[in-house]
Amino acid sequence: MGEWLSALGFGIGLVAFVLGATSIIMGFSTTESGNIGMQKKIEYGFFGVTGLVLCLLMGYALA
Repeated sequence: MGEWLSALGFGIGLVAFVLGATSIIMGFSTTESGNIGMQKKIEYGFFGVTGLVLCLLMGYALA
């Protein structure tokens, strides 16, 4: 049963890493300017950092 929990933790960590990395890339690649563009950059950056932190948390839990 422990192997299933490790596999589930790895899967969650992997999904969190992919979503975090793509959110950060999308934050850098937005072309809108003004308030809307800055709002999108902040939102994508927040979700990206949250995803990477969740990935590190899952990695720590598996260690």
